[in-house]
Amino acid sequence: MAHKTLGSSASHVSCLDLWREKNDQLVRQAKVAEDSSLPLRRQQLARDALEGLRGLLCSLRVLETQGQPEARPEHGLRGLWDSALRVSSLLPELLPAFHHLAGLQAALWLTTNRLGDLTLLLQTLTVSQSRASEDVLLLLKTWRPPAEESDAPLTLQDARGLRDVLLTAFAYRQGLQELITGSLPKALSSLHEAASGLCPRSLLVQVYTALGTCLRKMGSPQRALLYLVAALKEGSTWGPPLLEASRLYQQLGNIAAEIESLELLVEALSITRIPEAHQLLIEVELLLPRPDPASPLHCGTQSQAKYLLASRCLQTGRAADAAEHYLDLLALLLDGSELKFSPPPCPPGPCMPELFLEAAAALIQAGRAQDALTVCEELLSRTSFLLPKRPRLWEDARRRTKESPHSSPWVSATHLLQGQAWVQLGAQKEAISEYSRCLELLFRATPKDEEQGPASSCEQGCTSDMALQQLRTAALISRGLEWVALGQDIKALQDFLLSVQMCPGNQDASYHLLQTLRRLDRRDEATALWRRLEAQTELLLENTAWSLPLYLETCLGWIRPPDRETLREEFQTSGDL
Repeated sequence: MAHKTLGSSASHVSCLDLWREKNDQLVRQAKVAEDSSLPLRRQQLARDALEGLRGLLCSLRVLETQGQPEARPEHGLRGLWDSALRVSSLLPELLPAFHHLAGLQAALWLTTNRLGDLTLLLQTLTVSQSRASEDVLLLLKTWRPPAEESDAPLTLQDARGLRDVLLTAFAYRQGLQELITGSLPKALSSLHEAASGLCPRSLLVQVYTALGTCLRKMGSPQRALLYLVAALKEGSTWGPPLLEASRLYQQLGNIAAEIESLELLVEALSITRIPEAHQLLIEVELLLPRPDPASPLHCGTQSQAKYLLASRCLQTGRAADAAEHYLDLLALLLDGSELKFSPPPCPPGPCMPELFLEAAAALIQAGRAQDALTVCEELLSRTSFLLPKRPRLWEDARRRTKESPHSSPWVSATHLLQGQAWVQLGAQKEAISEYSRCLELLFRATPKDEEQGPASSCEQGCTSDMALQQLRTAALISRGLEWVALGQDIKALQDFLLSVQMCPGNQDASYHLLQTLRRLDRRDEATALWRRLEAQTELLLENTAWSLPLYLETCLGWIRPPDRETLREEFQTSGDL
């Protein structure tokens, strides 16, 4: 602008002429760097050009008043840009430079989330076309920056290019936010706008993945799958589409494809990415916020992906694979490769002690009882003594063990799993001893004192009333089953009665009690219990009212009566005992 208004004689070379000459030289150098096919050469040229442009910027000696609201004119920010637009309108040759400057300001405000200021600026730029709209996406589409003059100083990126970048970046940001908040039709429209804009391949992977997520939630899995396949073809950033593919296949009930997607996700996250070279232009990705862990596109770390794979294998009956994946995950965490395990945010994942419990449950499910005992012993040693090498991993366990006057439920659960492992090894006395130890710790526990402060998120899941109730029930039923195996039905009856009293809605406990009463020929009590069971059938509390930690769900699956339906049919046909 100054060059246009001040001017200079043909025979006199002004400072601005010298500045322009240097500017054009550096811009040409930067464009050569962009066109170079040699990565190292391109990176060096880009670095030199950036350093030169920084020096050139400093030579302007511009006084900056950023962060000083009192320096603004009385009419505020809108008045400032209105004034600048009026001045530029008097000299049409200044308009391209004005719009260029406005584009840079818009990029800055978008990255700092100053959407109100951004809206005011775009309204100033499009006052004749947009009729004071507050829709930023519409304002960006309406904005028409004038073309640069042929004799203008060279630039790396003109105002129209900036406008296209801003349009794509805002459309993607808005679409992702609408996806998170559940405004799916709006999200679909915004994301389509982003995909049709100036979208680099790396970002197109994320846009297509977001479109796949949106369509899956809207009930269009086949269209969603097409976008995920397109995302995988666009680049090497395979994490987000693979994670979304696993969710899609889970929704479709295709377990094999879901597990395969998670295996590929673990592999993809193990690849070390090469840092990108210096960027000379304002790219779309530069204007996007940092990845939000709550975002559906956040695929997390390799350990988080490994946990998803292990847990889904355990949930879908692939016990042998689950056991191996859990052992790999524990090795990854404990050998220092990843010093801290952050649970997957969506859905909330386990803390470290629960991770050990799930690993032990998977090993028992896979028939590897001795390995399960080893994992349990490791957990007990780590929750009893704080190891200084990895304080972060065991912070919750240390706080719970040292500050609470009562034993941690994790310790009780460990004894429960040890009991199951001894059952698998045929050592019934050891199993009963472990179940008794588990119950002793659980019945000694009382609600946490308020003075000790709020529990951690992991503790809240593990120590909820329902989880503790089901843990006690599992231990009582497990011990009762061992008494049955030893032929001591009276002792088994006591445990089953207590389990029904502890958790009246647990039908497994009631069926074990019913079978024991039947063996003891206590017909009247069995008939009364059967009638109560029939009345509870419609409630199905254990399946609908709450969720439990995965290791506890696995334990409850082991003690479920295998012949429950057969017993039900016998009672229905006979009418009594």
